[in-house]
Amino acid sequence: MSLGVVAIVGSPNVGKSTIFNRIIGRRRSIIDDQPGVTRDRLYETASWLDRDFRLIDTGGIEIANRPFQEQIRMQAQLAIDEADVVIFVTDAKKGVTNDDRLVAKMLYKTNKPVILAVNKVDNRDMLYNVNDFYSLGLGEPIPTSGEHGIGIGDILDKIVKVLPKKEDVVYDDAITFSIIGRPNVGKSSLMNALLGESRSIVSNIVGTTRDSVDSSFERDGQQYVAIDTAGLKKRGKVYEAVDKYSVLRALSAIDRSEIVLFVIDAKEGIIEQDKHVVGYAVEKKKAIIVVVNKWDLIEKGQNTMSDFEKKVRKEFKFLEYAPIVFTSALTKSRVHLIFDKLNEVHLAYDTHLSTSLLNDVIQDAQTMNEAPDFNGGRLKIYFVNQANSCPPTFVLFVNNPKYAHFSYLRYIENRLRESFNLSGTPIDIVLRKRV
Repeated sequence: MSLGVVAIVGSPNVGKSTIFNRIIGRRRSIIDDQPGVTRDRLYETASWLDRDFRLIDTGGIEIANRPFQEQIRMQAQLAIDEADVVIFVTDAKKGVTNDDRLVAKMLYKTNKPVILAVNKVDNRDMLYNVNDFYSLGLGEPIPTSGEHGIGIGDILDKIVKVLPKKEDVVYDDAITFSIIGRPNVGKSSLMNALLGESRSIVSNIVGTTRDSVDSSFERDGQQYVAIDTAGLKKRGKVYEAVDKYSVLRALSAIDRSEIVLFVIDAKEGIIEQDKHVVGYAVEKKKAIIVVVNKWDLIEKGQNTMSDFEKKVRKEFKFLEYAPIVFTSALTKSRVHLIFDKLNEVHLAYDTHLSTSLLNDVIQDAQTMNEAPDFNGGRLKIYFVNQANSCPPTFVLFVNNPKYAHFSYLRYIENRLRESFNLSGTPIDIVLRKRV
């Protein structure tokens, strides 16, 4: 399900990050009295009254020519462009400022719903200042205190009221995948190479994400849909480094995909940013294939590929289940192997295992390696069945879930993987007390 997008904008130091943290329910954004401290957009999923949406925090917009101001203004504009709803945060203590008027002018140009939050209304005396904000021409201001949680419920009620509902395009009998990775690893080239490998005419389908186009094609009798991750359209110099700001599109593409192709630059090697990029796909329990691109640029030795694979496994221990494919999108070398992995991983992601076979594997695992004493007891698994697929979800009926040590659950997962073809797919293990 594609989520609606809500962006928080406003001038510096008005409390945007405090409100962001209140809405998501935990401290994620950096809070500091120094203006301009939130320079990068932050994304988080929030929920209110059974409606989920993606929340964006942005840096402050101001007229003064301060360091990073151009980048902050660009990011805020990109957030506004991508948003379905905008929360405009102002400061009751400062009153209406020229920076507020600048932000209001940016918002006049959009037809999107705007929620005007007047923050720092920490006592009744500040309520008298709220009426001044009607002059911005953006509707009724909502008195708010991010610090004390006042007015947050009113903001959330308004979000749910005006947030448009998005219906996903459903692709029956097709393997849906997206390509993610940090900028300049060759995502677009790889997509073009994959589409060039198809043996039928590619059709373009309007996707759920704004301005996105998904590509449907067939290869060897199997239907595929490449979920768009192209990012924002370039509009002048300010958008030249658009890959840096296309995270939101990638998140939406991951949401709508079954399988994620996570691309690493073989020439540049693995860097910390790679882990941030793939983290969302792991969190969303998507099947993952690691694609090491630009392999043509690497000087080969006897063990070059196996050495690089060991490095990937060491750096991405949380992706030990993901197969690795070495390719060159430029020369199209080994690109066809990605389709073999897509088919294999999709079969694992959508697998339905026999209850009797599952129980045989789990009972054998317990016989070979008994659970350790933990939290005052020893875990005993009586029965297991598969509750769901995409990803495969297994329910273990046990004597007491609190006796389960994480290392033993990892052992159970490894035994399941050894016994069944679960390449590329995460596994969910749910513990329930037998009654």
